[in-house]
Amino acid sequence: MTQQITMDTETPGAADPARQAERQEYLARLREYLQDPAFRAIEGFPIGEDEDILALSDPPYYTACPNPFLPEVIARWQREREETRQALGLPVGSEENYRREPFAADVSEGKTDALYRAHSYHTKVPHLAIVPSILHYTDPGDIVLDGFCGSGMTGVAAQWCGSAPEEYRRKVEAEFAAQGLPGPVWGARRAVLNDLAPAATFIAANYNSPFGVDAFAAAGRRLLREVDQELGWMYETLHTDGQTKGRIEYTVWSEVFACPDCAGEVVFYEEAFDADTKRVRDSFPCPHCAANLTKNNLERAFETRPDPALGTPWSRIRLRAVLICYSVGGKRYERTPDAHDLDVLRRIDAMPLPAEIPTNRFPIEVMSHGSRIAPKGFTHIHHFYLPRAAHAMAALWRKANAHPDARIRQMLLFFVEQAAWGLSVLNRYAPLHYSHVNRYLTGVYYVASQHAECSPWYTLQGKLQRLARAFSGHGASGDAAALTTGTAARLDLAADSIDYVYTDPPFGENIYYADLNYLVESWHGVVTNAVPEAIVDRFKGKGLPEYQRLMQRCFAEYCRVLKPGRWMTVVFHNSRNSVWNAIQEAIQTAGFVVADVRTLDKQQGSYRQVTSSAVKQDLVISAYKPNGGLEEEFRRTAGSTEGAWAFVRAHLGRLPVPPVVDGTIEASAERRDFLLYDRMVAFHLTRGATVPLSAAEFYAGLRERFTERDGMFFLPEQAAVYDQAKMAGAEVQQLTFLVSDEKSAIQWLRQRLSPALGGAPATYQDIQPSFLQNLHQSRYEALPELRQVLEEGFLEDDRGRWYVPDGGRSGDLERLRLRGLWREFDEYAAESGRLRAFRSEAVRAGFARAWAARDYGTIVRVAERLPRAALEEDPDLLMYYDNATLMTE
Repeated sequence: MTQQITMDTETPGAADPARQAERQEYLARLREYLQDPAFRAIEGFPIGEDEDILALSDPPYYTACPNPFLPEVIARWQREREETRQALGLPVGSEENYRREPFAADVSEGKTDALYRAHSYHTKVPHLAIVPSILHYTDPGDIVLDGFCGSGMTGVAAQWCGSAPEEYRRKVEAEFAAQGLPGPVWGARRAVLNDLAPAATFIAANYNSPFGVDAFAAAGRRLLREVDQELGWMYETLHTDGQTKGRIEYTVWSEVFACPDCAGEVVFYEEAFDADTKRVRDSFPCPHCAANLTKNNLERAFETRPDPALGTPWSRIRLRAVLICYSVGGKRYERTPDAHDLDVLRRIDAMPLPAEIPTNRFPIEVMSHGSRIAPKGFTHIHHFYLPRAAHAMAALWRKANAHPDARIRQMLLFFVEQAAWGLSVLNRYAPLHYSHVNRYLTGVYYVASQHAECSPWYTLQGKLQRLARAFSGHGASGDAAALTTGTAARLDLAADSIDYVYTDPPFGENIYYADLNYLVESWHGVVTNAVPEAIVDRFKGKGLPEYQRLMQRCFAEYCRVLKPGRWMTVVFHNSRNSVWNAIQEAIQTAGFVVADVRTLDKQQGSYRQVTSSAVKQDLVISAYKPNGGLEEEFRRTAGSTEGAWAFVRAHLGRLPVPPVVDGTIEASAERRDFLLYDRMVAFHLTRGATVPLSAAEFYAGLRERFTERDGMFFLPEQAAVYDQAKMAGAEVQQLTFLVSDEKSAIQWLRQRLSPALGGAPATYQDIQPSFLQNLHQSRYEALPELRQVLEEGFLEDDRGRWYVPDGGRSGDLERLRLRGLWREFDEYAAESGRLRAFRSEAVRAGFARAWAARDYGTIVRVAERLPRAALEEDPDLLMYYDNATLMTE
């Protein structure tokens, strides 16, 4: 019963009458929900009137608010899932036989795919890059969740698993075989998609719902023709013969400045733009006094005019039309505006503002980019559209909204809203680009000194053709995706109901989603409720701690609804270590166990394991929800060595045996002793349990209980598989380390000096040069001298060569070192004031001792003396601090 995705590309008329009736029934029920104050009080509920929310929604599969129909949809999906599994011969009603390892195969990004490019969003993971993960972790009929869905690519990927063409299937199957993975089971999966932003869920809904492509294309062509009939005169110009009419493609507007020396008027385009190079000159003379001018020393000139919506005086930067690009007989021409052109602009300027133009004010005071637009006079939505563009955008919106068929109407708005930025003053004049369509700066509100005001046909004609082509080659099932709009911290899903989570969450302060969506959402009349937005934004009073707490709530909700033993993939575009540590801490505190972290090597197009920090990298994080057996056993044995080794045994069983790729085995960081220790500690801390083993005791116990190969630890059956690969001649590629603190210095030295890890005993003189080459010391780290690190953790033979001691002697050294670290920590605890630099290993050791003694106050007190950035950039210290804070509260 594998579901095959199909789409109606032939029927030009209205949608299925049964679906229309179903939609009306659910709209009536949604209207009742909207009138309930308790429903509207749900956290993250978008800001908008009932009618606007209803107009944007397509229930039961999409609502522009929290979707009250999700339980109904999921219940039906669960029944159909069991039928699908039975038809495929898969176990029904049981999760006991589910076994997967972290997916570590390389995948292409596919950002040139036509469907991916059908609508832009601030961040997007291509659906073709998501499909292999869904195939690996799920079976046909399984339910996938993405709580930060953005444009809905996870839903597209889930359906693509059933509709992918044969050529793509062969490619994926070959990639799986090369990685030693079982072949994928093809067939569509279901998807639950959520986002805080109505702008995002509207895009996602249209990507994931069926419609008649031919009917949409015909409606789009008709819409553009009707706009031409109504407003075509606004874009007519006379050719150089003074008689032939041309069609304006775009008009260039220049900001007008004042010379700081003579106060004379300076039209920026006329004086600064070099027509030969098509670039702005670094400096240029004033046309009045010949003073040398640059963009930085010009004074901004303003004009005051009546606000067309508010009727109050409106002060805005001065803009002047300086160039017209138009076409006649298929050829393109450029010239300066003449008297006829200026007269047309004056006539349009005198017309009243169209009723469809939103007039709400930007939340300037709590916008990161408010300082870029308010000083130039742009504070309201209608300020962003010059008079002619305002009429064009209003006509497009009005005619799209007037289409009688609900599904085609939504697709027309999906099409038209893509001009909301491109027709605004945010669109820059960029003559070196192929076209001037949507030449705004991404991720920021920025009004340039040269604006290209494009016609609606120039902006949308090609887009319509591309949309029709993209969607004609791809389909969507009418009930394969359910969308809801609200916070990911509160999903109307039953516990243990989701089979897999794939998510691309917001990553710190890189993109201000709510702010950037405000322009388009204002056209829809439904805007993001930014209160629960997980973001670092000082204008909204949200720092890294607030971001981490919000993300932790979202991951906790993921953990609640995910079935035990199932997996979550987190795609994370990292900007700094502190943000990565916050995400990692949030994932683990929520109850997940991280099993694999990979960073995309963009030059090689492949993924490599991350050993410690991951600055400015795209990460793929694989984490699992422990199954009920492990959690039950841990609750019974928490704080005991038995519980610790039970976790390690279960965790090793989750980790993949490193595959052979091109004759090479890449060493697994997750199987190294230090990361296994970190995972064990995190598992205990996030569950409020005492950590029963010191690092030395843990390392010794690992070697007693598990099989070691090339510095990695395996279960016996895993070691046998690994040995076979080695016997076949595969070579092991060891991990690489950067030394930033004492902990990473010890890891680097152990690999450098251990024959099992490809190293060898060496003298101090041999070690020091390469150690210094790899040293990138943290500014807060009081790192001991290299000789001290060697003396405290390693042994020297009679030839002056340093080596890694065996288990018993290593334990003795560790105990001596630990006492010294405790003494140093006690000094920190006894002092007051800020610790500008500190030995992180001493703080780590002191925190571990205090946690074992349940002395949470000491952890919190010392942590709050550390520089905040130092705490945020050290995942171990951050975890102790966060969990100690929770315990004290």
